[in-house]
Amino acid sequence: MASSPNKKMEVYTVTVATGESEYSGTNNYIFVTLVGEKGESERTLLDNPGMDFCRGAVDEYKVTSPRPLGSLLLVRLEKQRYWVEDNWFCRYVTVEPPGGDKVVFPCYRWLTGDIKVDLRAGTAKTQRDDALAQLLAHRRTELQDRQKIYRWVTWAPGIPRCIDAKTEADLPQDARFENEKRSDFEHSLHYALLELSLKKFAILFGKSWSDLDDFKRIFWKLKSPIAEYCMEHWKEDWFFGYQCLNGSNPRMIQRCKKLPENFPVTSDMVQSSMAPGTNLDQELKEGTVFLLDYAILDGVPTNTIKGKPQYIAAPLCLLYQHPDDGLMPIAIQLGQTPGLDTPIFLPKDPPLAWLLAKIWVRHAEFQVFQVLSHLLRTHLVVEVFCVATLRQLPAVHPIYKLLAPHLRYTLEINTRGRSQLISADGIFKRVVSTGGEGLLILAQREYKVLTYRSLQPYNDFADRGVSRLPNYFYREHSLMLWEAIHSFVSGMVSLYYQSDHDVQGDVELQAWIREIAQEGLAELPSFGLPSKVSTREELSTLLAVVVFTSTVQHAATNNGQFDWCAWVPNTPCTMRQPPPTDKNAATMEMVMASLPDVSQSCLQMAITWHLGRAQPDAIPLGHYTEEHFTEAPAVALINGFRAELEKIEAHILSQNERLELQYLFLLPSRIENSITI
Repeated sequence: MASSPNKKMEVYTVTVATGESEYSGTNNYIFVTLVGEKGESERTLLDNPGMDFCRGAVDEYKVTSPRPLGSLLLVRLEKQRYWVEDNWFCRYVTVEPPGGDKVVFPCYRWLTGDIKVDLRAGTAKTQRDDALAQLLAHRRTELQDRQKIYRWVTWAPGIPRCIDAKTEADLPQDARFENEKRSDFEHSLHYALLELSLKKFAILFGKSWSDLDDFKRIFWKLKSPIAEYCMEHWKEDWFFGYQCLNGSNPRMIQRCKKLPENFPVTSDMVQSSMAPGTNLDQELKEGTVFLLDYAILDGVPTNTIKGKPQYIAAPLCLLYQHPDDGLMPIAIQLGQTPGLDTPIFLPKDPPLAWLLAKIWVRHAEFQVFQVLSHLLRTHLVVEVFCVATLRQLPAVHPIYKLLAPHLRYTLEINTRGRSQLISADGIFKRVVSTGGEGLLILAQREYKVLTYRSLQPYNDFADRGVSRLPNYFYREHSLMLWEAIHSFVSGMVSLYYQSDHDVQGDVELQAWIREIAQEGLAELPSFGLPSKVSTREELSTLLAVVVFTSTVQHAATNNGQFDWCAWVPNTPCTMRQPPPTDKNAATMEMVMASLPDVSQSCLQMAITWHLGRAQPDAIPLGHYTEEHFTEAPAVALINGFRAELEKIEAHILSQNERLELQYLFLLPSRIENSITI
């Protein structure tokens, strides 16, 4: 009997890229199967001579099929244990069919345990772009699997819902810090505390400093140029005004058209602060009078630290844009209810009384910027979008590909924040006057009034009446960056949605926005985000808000916190005496008894350095180290975005050449691509 001739096998060239971070490689068995329209290849063990799947490696293999597979639909990766479990991070797989073009299959995920993963080709597709039942089923299965892993939980009533994880150890591996990041994060705080020579100050813990110069004793090791500048100029009124515009909380200031009824400043009181030939009433009409109102702090329960009560004030501060001197504070009231015990402090008062009043405003500023502007308005808001994205958008969806790099590490840093920073026994409880019960009440108050509109910078500046304030570098830079981000995401939206009808008809996208509004933000009554998105413009604005908040806005509030808080009297984390009730009774002893004690000061410096320093594995805004998009038009948009950011970088550097006090917090190269700290 004659033997049948050998059948010619189709040979596919497959490359597999392993992650570049520590412990990304594996010694486990890796198998691949190519799935095409016309069938599947042989299940192939990927095994070259020597070591496979080492950290950073790109390994090449041959995979055979008895017949042509047609268009490639999926790459199936399988990991099986060899002796011990060894997790593996796969960056991507490429497949080159016989006589065809190479196809990229992005992965960018951990394979843990004995697992099977099906990867889609890199071309972004909405659900309507998929006609094959097999691909539609893949989308559904991926989301069902993710929804089991990423679950919502209510951490506390009245605030956005978050990821269901008590500690970072409860998070899936894909949401965890890489090993280098984790090691650095956990060691940097210990380093900071050691650098402050805590052993040297141990005998002073719980005691007050003797005078203001004593704060220099913890200042010599950890410092920055701005922190040193701050130490030299913190008592000066112009510097107080500068920080209202360009400090860590640059969105508190608002135009004052009419004095609040509970802030009875008279024209005579502040006449000496006015420019010649004008008065308060005239300047109110001109739009040069501004207000800081910390009413949100009124009545917030205060912390008790080591058995001693701490104190909070809810100040009102009036500022005037002087034609020669810049933005200057002209009146301060340290409570919301005027009266004999709540005097109005003025620049012409005894110098220590005026200084102490300003310190109390800066103490209120610490509470608002750390808890509200930073934690609530960036970290926790972005987490809602992060969880919804993971639960409702498959990896092949263009909006998933767009947002994924801007959500890196956010779940872990927020989980650590809840368990280590703002928990019942966290760092805030140990050192901050609103720590404990007050922090949650403050958060609930903010979320009752937080609006989606206020997260859009043009609206925010217009609503606060500050669009014409000079030397407001935060405003100028953030608007430039908003324009660049909005243009970039609009380009992406136009690429994948040809019309508003396409937006309305994307069931995955609509499920995503519905989950954000009805699950994540359900307890925010004033937020005002609809539970459906109807136009390309609405979608572009929403995506721009997510990217802007997770990059620019977070950088504006986070990155300068050490600069403004390292000199502790400038922005104290707590106050140990009640606000003064008599302008003529202020003494240096009263100032020192009010300011943080030695241990509180050391902790404030250590924490703000730990959280505000440049991160060692930071990915700058617009840099996409994980290439989720593979098609040329999308890559061109990313390159265009990068080019625009480089122009903004050059403009900011040029502008700052002439400035003694530079504002570089919103240099694109210093803005991280996601909230990682």
